[in-house]
Amino acid sequence: MEKLGFGRPGRSSHNKVFYAKNSPSNAIALTNCLAFNPQDFKDNEYVICDGRYVFSTKTSTDVLPGTFGASGNQRFWAGWSVDQAVNVEHFDLFKNTGKKAYLGTMNLEISFRNRQRANSTEFDQDELARAFVDRFESQVFQPTQIILFEFKGVIFELVIKSIQVVDLGVVDIADLPSSTSIAKKGILVSQTRLNFFKGPDGMVNLKASSTRPNADAIIRPDFKFEDMGIGGLDKEFTSIFRRAFASRIFPPGLIEKLGIQHVKGLLLYGPPGTGKTLIARKIGTMLNAKEPKIVNGPEILSKYVGSSEENIRNLFKDAETEYKAKGDASSLHIIIFDELDSIFKQRGSRGDGTGVADNVVNQLLSKMDGVDQLNNILVIGMTNRRDLIDEALLRPGRFEVQVEIHLPDEPGRKQIFEIKTKKMRENGSLGRDVNIAELAAMSKNFSGAEIEGLIKSASSFALNQHIKVGTVGDIAGDLANMVVSRSDFIHALEEVKPAFGVHEEDLQECTKGGVLKYSSAIDDILNRGTRAIKQARESDRFNFSSILMHGPPGSGKTALAAAIGLASEFPFIRLISPDAMVGMSEAAKVQFIDNTFRDAYKSPLNVLVVDDIEGLIDYVPIGPRFASTVLRALMVRLKKSPPEGHRLIVISTTSSYTVLRQLDMLGCFNDEIGVPNLGSLDEFARVLEATRFSDAAGRKQVLQSLASVVSEVNVPIKKTLFNIDTARFGENPVQDLVELMVESTTPLRR
Repeated sequence: MEKLGFGRPGRSSHNKVFYAKNSPSNAIALTNCLAFNPQDFKDNEYVICDGRYVFSTKTSTDVLPGTFGASGNQRFWAGWSVDQAVNVEHFDLFKNTGKKAYLGTMNLEISFRNRQRANSTEFDQDELARAFVDRFESQVFQPTQIILFEFKGVIFELVIKSIQVVDLGVVDIADLPSSTSIAKKGILVSQTRLNFFKGPDGMVNLKASSTRPNADAIIRPDFKFEDMGIGGLDKEFTSIFRRAFASRIFPPGLIEKLGIQHVKGLLLYGPPGTGKTLIARKIGTMLNAKEPKIVNGPEILSKYVGSSEENIRNLFKDAETEYKAKGDASSLHIIIFDELDSIFKQRGSRGDGTGVADNVVNQLLSKMDGVDQLNNILVIGMTNRRDLIDEALLRPGRFEVQVEIHLPDEPGRKQIFEIKTKKMRENGSLGRDVNIAELAAMSKNFSGAEIEGLIKSASSFALNQHIKVGTVGDIAGDLANMVVSRSDFIHALEEVKPAFGVHEEDLQECTKGGVLKYSSAIDDILNRGTRAIKQARESDRFNFSSILMHGPPGSGKTALAAAIGLASEFPFIRLISPDAMVGMSEAAKVQFIDNTFRDAYKSPLNVLVVDDIEGLIDYVPIGPRFASTVLRALMVRLKKSPPEGHRLIVISTTSSYTVLRQLDMLGCFNDEIGVPNLGSLDEFARVLEATRFSDAAGRKQVLQSLASVVSEVNVPIKKTLFNIDTARFGENPVQDLVELMVESTTPLRR
């Protein structure tokens, strides 16, 4: 690389204190060099100031020995005041980096130095790059550096957003592989690729190039994905960038050849707490665009006639004005709607008679894809209820990119835990016994917001250990070395429960005491349930199945259904029973059923136990026999498959099989499983042994006495267990149990 003429050895010199002054002339200020007296340094040497900022030198007799001249931009970047003492020494970049560090690529943000002298001239990026290299070749540059640059009589302010530093050796940059090292500083050479991007004000008009990135590229040149602080959404972000932003990253000439329009609408939907609002907020920090306009849905509506529609028009006003003036060269304008469903519901669904809400929907439709089309807008909407939004807004040309932000899976939860506990780890406040992977596995169906709440709860348990017993405000213990331990997280998991998770309390109540395998029929039922669960998890053809378990009252249908659901270990298991709907109107019951099924669509693997169907529809043998609205809602849901990427198995129970046949409900189920009563003395013997009733002699006496009266039994297992428990409290448990079983069965006497 000696042929490039760089790598001049600097003189060995000890660190010396110099005092900052103004640059002696505008000519020197525009060279991006620091001015020194000839007694201190020579021309074109490298110096490092305060061990961080590297500049080239220019000599001037107007600068006193022991001082140096710096422009206002240089002082602002380095944080120096006039007459401030600065440590200055010679700098050898090659010696300090251990390699030859040259700039392969440099991304610069360009703005007018004086906005009042801004003009509409279109500046060619290739010409800018050649002039920049001619002016500053061989200087050292680094990110965040501010540079004054004069071009064709106009003074620009450039900010270095990012650089790529390479070890050239004797190879040209054009021959370098794409994988190159990234460093903090580098030397500008003639082969360096310069990419210009518009500054925040977007006032510099850069000519589109077919070889360079778009000057209005949506992604900021210094953006790093890890800076967003959002975990568990890698797949979703890939989809968002590919569909909504890709066309804005590539050179405009290429997009024009393809003849495609930029995406104008992005809809994020999913359960509460999954990060929709956080994503929209972070997108504003990564975009090289106008400051996003963030609107909470209800803020648009106004009580004055025409005011709501005007509020919508005002959101697009700035974009329209700039697009008329600059066309496709205008900057991107972002509008973010939170709670989109609150104002853009289906037209005609409100029934308020005013028509204001419908007019607001019509206004947004016309602005996003009306007669006067804008190509410089991106509208981002967020909602928990996509089904409530007017269908016209969801077609291509409006919110055509729709991304579901679902509950994070286990790797996603691990990412979120790592992000949310980053400060704890860095500050040594996270206990060594805390295993992030273990926490991720234990927090099934937690949303990102709920994981954050879990960490706060764990922290509160750790803080509580330093409060004196019997007091509220007195603090004790070694606060400096306080850590959040694994036990704190375990306590927090008992306290914080996910909104869309397993309702273990309800299901375990159904299986209190466990499932007694007193008959081969019970094993067969459990095996069929296990097979159905495996099919729901792994089938390539079906993502939905519905099973009906029918049998006499008390035969154990609910317990078996709950046991099968819990054994699946699916992240979402929910019970729908008449108990939860007591006192509800028909409309409220329909809404409850609808919401429960919708919740089941939000997790990848789901089990719903629909218990006592005849109770859910209020079936009675006389009078108004059932609630037809509830019946119809339930039948629709029992036939409807979940969205793609989600799997659901519904296990229903009934004690009135003939009623379901009369109501034509049997067609809603893929499989039917009969659950019989306890039907033989051998089965009863197994129940006695499992419940440890009396001793072996007592159990034998019960069976012999019962066999002398009946040849077989026909008693529901629930009633059998109750009889056994009742007999324990009698004076003669053996005889009492025999009498209770005889009374409960329909015996076949000898």
